[in-house]
Amino acid sequence: MTTPTLVRTRMAPSPTGELHVGSMAILLKNYAFAKKNGGSFLLRIEDTDKEREVPGGVQRIQEVIKAYGLEWDEGPDKDGEYGPYIQSQRLDLYKKYAQDLVQSGKAYYCFCSRERLEEVREQMKIDHQAPQYDRHCRSLTAGEVSHKLAESSEYVIRLKVPDNQSITFNDLIRGEITFNSSEVDDQVLLKSDGFPTYHLAVVVDDHLMQITHIMRGEEWISSTPKHVLLYQAFEWQEPIFAHIPLFLNPDGKGKMSKRKGAVSAQSFLDRGYLPQALLNFFMILGWTPQDQREILTLDEYIQEFDPKDISPSSVVFDVQKLDWMNGMYIRQLLEAELQEKLLPFLPGDFPQDRLSEMLPLVMERLVTLSDIEQLTDFWYRDITLDTELLLKKATPELVVEQLQEVLARFESLSDWTVAAVETTLRSIQEVHDYKKNQFFMLIRVAITGKTATPPLFETLEVLGKEKTVARLKAAQVALQTMAPKNL
Repeated sequence: MTTPTLVRTRMAPSPTGELHVGSMAILLKNYAFAKKNGGSFLLRIEDTDKEREVPGGVQRIQEVIKAYGLEWDEGPDKDGEYGPYIQSQRLDLYKKYAQDLVQSGKAYYCFCSRERLEEVREQMKIDHQAPQYDRHCRSLTAGEVSHKLAESSEYVIRLKVPDNQSITFNDLIRGEITFNSSEVDDQVLLKSDGFPTYHLAVVVDDHLMQITHIMRGEEWISSTPKHVLLYQAFEWQEPIFAHIPLFLNPDGKGKMSKRKGAVSAQSFLDRGYLPQALLNFFMILGWTPQDQREILTLDEYIQEFDPKDISPSSVVFDVQKLDWMNGMYIRQLLEAELQEKLLPFLPGDFPQDRLSEMLPLVMERLVTLSDIEQLTDFWYRDITLDTELLLKKATPELVVEQLQEVLARFESLSDWTVAAVETTLRSIQEVHDYKKNQFFMLIRVAITGKTATPPLFETLEVLGKEKTVARLKAAQVALQTMAPKNL
């Protein structure tokens, strides 16, 4: 097979669960590097772990990648000369290559039972040794092997790892990394059910699909010596490796995991983060462009990204930075675009015909699309009044007086516009010399039940005269029903 001249990268997720947000970030890097170099990005589905496979998992992987605005050049549903791109459809290939290694003396049949293997592991633990296969079947004669095969004995095929040999590979991010072969087990290549292990399948597929650069998570560093040994055993050229640091939990403690919250790529979309903002956030975690700017388009990232510039240190998944960035992207949308994106996040009782009234007042406060409900609910739902907030920085007598003044003026107000509402309230405040902060906060709490809302006068206009008056009266009643000693 000829050495490819173009960059070819891949992402090879397993349909055993939702695609992790960290995997999506790595996928972006593979995609961008291929595009930058005029090459191809492949999607390959590694579905050989049938016991853990989730129904519909393959389809969900493809859907979420597309939902982030990315595509693969070759892969499921995309013709390419190196398919099929689903491992369970390539089983004959793996068996052939495993048998080739046996024929060349680089691998061997192992007939050990699970019970024996467990006994060996337990004994090694007792002896304070790293659990490894004891190579019991490595010394079987050709006659013994033929006899067991003739009896249809169950077997696996293992790699014959050389003794005390340095295994060195260059990592684009970390430089030269060396292991000793004594640290590498005689790994299983082909399981007894005919399915390959990850290690055999990934090497065979990456070679046959002419992958030039393997960018994957740093958790695969310890497996890379096994893969290097396989490339050497097959006498194939090794690809270029780059092991990308993992995301740490937002608190900086440990690998980002489900124990600390939802971590699937889909879950962030479900919470109302825009795919453009998420991609931009992934871009700058552990990598920055030469001019240090933080807001980049996908095209700009493709033009500038180089895996050599990725920091080798793990990086905290800074949710506050993501929130800031997502808010920036929301505010860059045209109002019509934003309305369309908000539709899936509107609760069932939301008055959609009034969205255009409310949206300009809350746009600046939207961090995620799902924030729309809690930012607008007071306009169309009954509110809960906290009398302590009504009485904040004022006596009960003063608050009752203020509510009466406002009600009297509002009930006689015929022009219910922002200008008229503002003029009325400011006039009351100035004539009575009420403290601004206390007076306007009282009105805000009485009509919304909240201390933080969109601009007060615009909020009142959208709420309407009828609801405003009704809520001010409800606040009066709430105060009057308090214990007499408080009034």
